[in-house]
Amino acid sequence: MAAKRKGLGELLVKENLIDYEQLEQARKEQKSGGGRLTAALVRMGYVREKDLAEFLGQQFNVPTIDLTSFEIDDEATKLVSRQVCEKHMVIPVTLAGKNLVVAFADPSNIFVKDDLALLTRCKIEVVVASEAAIAQAIEKYYGATSARFDSIMSEIVEADESFTGGKSSAELVDAEMAADAGPIIRFVNAMLAEAIKLKASDIHVEPYEKRFRIRFRIDGTLHEKTQPPPGTAASVVSRIKILSKMDIAERRRPQDGRLKVRLKNGREVDFRVNSVPTMFGEKIVLRILDKSNLNVDMTKLGMDEAQLKLFKEAIYLPQGMVLVTGPTGSGKTTTLYSALSELNQPSRNISTAEDPIEFNLDGINQVQAAPDYGVSFADILRAFLRQDPEIIMLGEIRDLDTANIAYKAASTGHMVLSTLHTNDAPASVTRLLDMGVPGFMVGESTSLIVAQRLMRKICNSCATDHRVLPEALIELGVREEDLDKFKDLKKGEGCGECNGTGLRGRIAIYEMMKMTTGIKEIVLKGGTPQDIKRLAIAEGMMSLRQSALQKLRHGLSTVQEVMNSSVGDYV
Repeated sequence: MAAKRKGLGELLVKENLIDYEQLEQARKEQKSGGGRLTAALVRMGYVREKDLAEFLGQQFNVPTIDLTSFEIDDEATKLVSRQVCEKHMVIPVTLAGKNLVVAFADPSNIFVKDDLALLTRCKIEVVVASEAAIAQAIEKYYGATSARFDSIMSEIVEADESFTGGKSSAELVDAEMAADAGPIIRFVNAMLAEAIKLKASDIHVEPYEKRFRIRFRIDGTLHEKTQPPPGTAASVVSRIKILSKMDIAERRRPQDGRLKVRLKNGREVDFRVNSVPTMFGEKIVLRILDKSNLNVDMTKLGMDEAQLKLFKEAIYLPQGMVLVTGPTGSGKTTTLYSALSELNQPSRNISTAEDPIEFNLDGINQVQAAPDYGVSFADILRAFLRQDPEIIMLGEIRDLDTANIAYKAASTGHMVLSTLHTNDAPASVTRLLDMGVPGFMVGESTSLIVAQRLMRKICNSCATDHRVLPEALIELGVREEDLDKFKDLKKGEGCGECNGTGLRGRIAIYEMMKMTTGIKEIVLKGGTPQDIKRLAIAEGMMSLRQSALQKLRHGLSTVQEVMNSSVGDYV
């Protein structure tokens, strides 16, 4: 075994999996970014997780295990804490009597094996698994415990005083939670920091009859992060409500609030907070409004060259209506903000009516709609028309009154940008007509309708070549003569960077329908959305499915994501 205690990096060089230059580069990366050498090698693309695990198994003469298809024994995980597992990148797998099988990412460290034997009083049998699979298994079987949160507790400096009545967050402790104030404050701070770190879009705080759970929405998917003791639910909820300037005594009605946290590096992150009373207590959802994650560079939204040209031409027109449509969470706000940032010049007067205002845009007059106080989108629009604007952005067209004023503005020398909730671009026309907007107004004043979705991207750190059966591609709508274009596809094998999923981040797909003469004629004749879509595609419009297939062909996403992001659409 003495020979095998040679450094892992040197072993990889010796077996020609990497060269010395790559090893040195990975060591520099490890020194600057922290973590394990193997993680740095995988992150830099020098070696694949799967190849690394197989090499280690052969090198140290121990079995290799695929944790993704293995059910881990709960009794085994009780013997080793999450903290130990994360520190050494190991996870107990099975327990039979006094024999404990433990999966190691790096079996070269014999001291960890000895420590585990002393800790568990068991005989340790070593197997090898990829670091990504172990990290994913730790999340699955341990959950995100308070120990995990403790490690990032120091990232929060304070809660912003503008949202906490001028007192420090440490002083704002409700009498109901005074006995346990310290841990609750630390837990909430750590929860917020963890969500920011993971680039989550939402935090769900959910009390149930016998449990209490915290979930994060990451890349559009909810992940359970921890289950604190059920008895702490009321205290955690109260703490969040205090920070959000909500009424902690009101537990029977929904409430809205905002809070802001400041990180050590000076970065500030806003949270939009909503509470709803449920059977077992108040559920709270915090929407994370992290401006550092807001990408207002139009060239990086996911539009291809032709779509970007079409979009820019539309928003630079002196007047007209540009509509962005899609379900909640499809990136409409980002697209609109990118357009406003593109148009934002000292020579232009730009005003927005939003509910709520998600991000502050310097140089743009942003107004918060407040229907509860009688300040509707329609009221704000009427006021805007007396404010000498060139460009108006309206958060959403919700009713006929708002639609009529918006289209009046779009036909009298103003560029109007707004959103609708419809499945695709042609359906937006029908939606407006159903509201009662005259067909001639829709046809004459609408410049462009943009439908969009978000699809998850393949993780850059573990992307590898992948072939898909021609039958599967044809079923998605790929023509037989185009199959050769889809030969060199990609997939993510799963790594520490993507938590073993093979997917990390999202990119938008777009369907852009220009209001051409032919489409205007169909609108005036009362044609169906299907009629409009057929003509639009015949005139060159790329459908949502075609846009998704383009991302697949370029190795950016997967077949499953094509199906998920463009379900119900066709080529």
